[in-house]
Amino acid sequence: IQNSANSIRATHRGEFQQAEQLVEKVASIAGEINLLRDKHPVIYYGGYVEDALKEYAEASATLSFATGAALAGPEELGMGPAPYLNGLADAVGELRRFILDSLRRGDFSHCEELLDIMDEVYTILVSMDFPDAVTRGLRRSTDVTRSILERTRGDLTLALRQQRFEEKLAALEGRLSEHSGGG
Repeated sequence: IQNSANSIRATHRGEFQQAEQLVEKVASIAGEINLLRDKHPVIYYGGYVEDALKEYAEASATLSFATGAALAGPEELGMGPAPYLNGLADAVGELRRFILDSLRRGDFSHCEELLDIMDEVYTILVSMDFPDAVTRGLRRSTDVTRSILERTRGDLTLALRQQRFEEKLAALEGRLSEHSGGG
């Protein structure tokens, strides 16, 4: 969990090589933990291991979304669908943070692309209609994802409209100064 959290922090700082190294370290640990599944299923399915795997899925997805790399599936990460899907849901919150950080910097270049990714993840999550005992609370995570998506859509819409307004205001100021200076 700690390595996954550190990977996410490195991704937010743009330290993608360090984030990748940490994800690889987590992959190695996850491979070792998966050996418990057959020998000690009570421990493996007790919640702690799946929580750690969920964090691993979140770190991997966050790095993939930030860098534009291909998203690894649950089989590639060596986990079942429940921790994988819950990790994807948590990655949506990280995408919101990316968008808000970009807006604060005045960088609108990737915001709509990230919002589209958030929307795609939500579309996948909402299509998973299985009992909570199978998906380990995915329904609640999906509801939270929808809330994050809608708040982010609203924030981005306001920021884009404000940017357009400021551009039009600057253009008007330029025209007014041309007319007043030349006449």
